[in-house]
Amino acid sequence: MLGAGGVLYLTPMVFHQAQFSAARVTEGLALAAVAGTFGRILSGVLLDRGLNCAVPVLLAALMAIAGDARLMAAGSFGGYLQGQVLLGVAVGFYWPAIELAVPLSCAPVGSGTPVGSGRAFALMRSADAVGIAAGALVGAVLAWRGWLRGIYAVDIGCMLVLLLVLSRRGLPDPRPRERLAHPSPWGPWLPGLAPLLAVAVLATAMPALMQSALPLELVRGSLLRRALPVSLGALTIGLQLALLLLLQWPVGQALARRPVTTGLNLSLVSFAAGNLLLAASAFSERGLSLLLLAQLPLALGIACFLPTATKAVVERSPIEHQGLALALLSQCFAISGFGAPLLAGQLLDGQGHGAGLWLLMALACLGGLLLVRGLGPRRALP
Repeated sequence: MLGAGGVLYLTPMVFHQAQFSAARVTEGLALAAVAGTFGRILSGVLLDRGLNCAVPVLLAALMAIAGDARLMAAGSFGGYLQGQVLLGVAVGFYWPAIELAVPLSCAPVGSGTPVGSGRAFALMRSADAVGIAAGALVGAVLAWRGWLRGIYAVDIGCMLVLLLVLSRRGLPDPRPRERLAHPSPWGPWLPGLAPLLAVAVLATAMPALMQSALPLELVRGSLLRRALPVSLGALTIGLQLALLLLLQWPVGQALARRPVTTGLNLSLVSFAAGNLLLAASAFSERGLSLLLLAQLPLALGIACFLPTATKAVVERSPIEHQGLALALLSQCFAISGFGAPLLAGQLLDGQGHGAGLWLLMALACLGGLLLVRGLGPRRALP
């Protein structure tokens, strides 16, 4: 996540500097999300057939290196799209495998006390937050030094380290699971997952917009709020990631032993509050203070959602289908990663500001609370 922190959040600024329109930048991000659908489903299906979790992660690292190299040198829209496709497929291979590795790693340790999967997902999200925040900070330094495209070199270095680590120590193998050879049918569990996946599509639109629309709005300005320099815009993104870093572990710990509905409700309410503050910031010359204040509920929403959603999917899916179930959850990131940037790009170019976008997302998050009703665990985590 160290390399991904800069690439995910600062790529829009890189190609804004290259004179790409907001619509073109977000089209590339949307194409990456579409490309990731293939990798996600293939990764999930192969994992459920016993493939070691390390194999999709290795493939993801190789594709990410190729995508970073292409984006570092891209000067045309075609080169930008090629790099985004490679990164999208890499993300698709990575997430189901790394997510499945978490509950598979919760074996008895030390005195034999099992490590709870809920706490393990909170720890995993905390590690993600550390890497992403550090990566965005590195990106801000590179922007200040005038070499923003260096974020791709950082990611290549991180992927090479990842390959080295996996060559020395692999990830868990799902093959010992007894029920793998005799899977249950999809009918009983897949429909029950649908409301959760719908909530996930809505909630994951917010990180997608933080990576696409917010960086563009910061450097373009909005109504009365003035535009920020690229370096200061990168630091503003870094503020949200730093808050996420501080919140992720305590919030994840607090929610680990509570029903998943608690975390999902708190996440959607936090997102709605953050969006309302972003919208309000557009109507004042001193709106930067409101924009900065919005980073707190937005970071809280992400901290609540990420570990809770993964925990909920594991609870509500049979053990022999968890690879596919986690692939479907990851697919929600792809769906929102495709739709949210396209909508954002059209609104930013059409309206010249993001106030309408943030108001629309606030209403959608409040409406999503209706989907959370009735969700509950199907089986207890260890």
